[in-house]
Amino acid sequence: MLGATGKTGRAVARAALRRGLHVRGTSRHEASPGGPGELPDGADRSLADLLTGEGLVDALRGADAAYLIVPNVHPAEVDVVARAARVAEQVGVARVVYHSVADPDDARMPHHVRKGRAERELRAVRPDAVVLRPCAYQQNLLAPALDGRIEVPYRLDAPFSLVDLDDVAEVAAAALAGELEPGSTHVLAGPEDLTVADLAEAATRIVGRPVTAAATTVEEWRAGPGAGLDPGAAADLEAMFRAYDGTGFTADPQPLARLLDRPPTTWTDLLRRHAR
Repeated sequence: MLGATGKTGRAVARAALRRGLHVRGTSRHEASPGGPGELPDGADRSLADLLTGEGLVDALRGADAAYLIVPNVHPAEVDVVARAARVAEQVGVARVVYHSVADPDDARMPHHVRKGRAERELRAVRPDAVVLRPCAYQQNLLAPALDGRIEVPYRLDAPFSLVDLDDVAEVAAAALAGELEPGSTHVLAGPEDLTVADLAEAATRIVGRPVTAAATTVEEWRAGPGAGLDPGAAADLEAMFRAYDGTGFTADPQPLARLLDRPPTTWTDLLRRHAR
């Protein structure tokens, strides 16, 4: 797995381990408890630098399947995916799965456009690759909801098809196991379209105390949570917020419902699981 130590990578690794798959996760860092190179228990480690490609051949050699995750809003996504696809082909990896995004060609969001370009680069080398296109995660707003205040730099009545990260990881593990059709693409959206106001209202009911929804401006976000970010990453996120303010971020829920062996996780399901 490339990108195994991030939030998404760890979730996919855990789901693959639960299926009995042998997981080898790449990291630029040596292991340290709670550190940036931490992998789930049971996963092996392989040091590799996705930007330079150093260690990538050794990381992928002997693998039956490769899962490609690039850090969020990374400017080199296209190059990283293209290089990984070439190496996977070179060393004989049988299956390649790429973690893309729903609406990968939405021109309003540069990091979406990069994922669309990365998909095309991948398909040019590995037309049999499986591509997953998830919506934004429910988990992105879970901690603020449990803390009592969901604050976002876009309007509170924009609709979102938020998807549970563990549902996405379950589909990813199935793809790694060879259970999804080679060359297929799958949009992974949550089972309901909810606004941030809806999320706060549901959280208030579930956690048993008031949860507030608050809209800030992009400028306020830039001076607060976005203050320490790389300028390029901040610009990408600001573009995303403006897109969210315009239309939200929704997609068809049916593909995920067909892929899971159970009903997809709802926002209230997730809240109940964590509110305990």
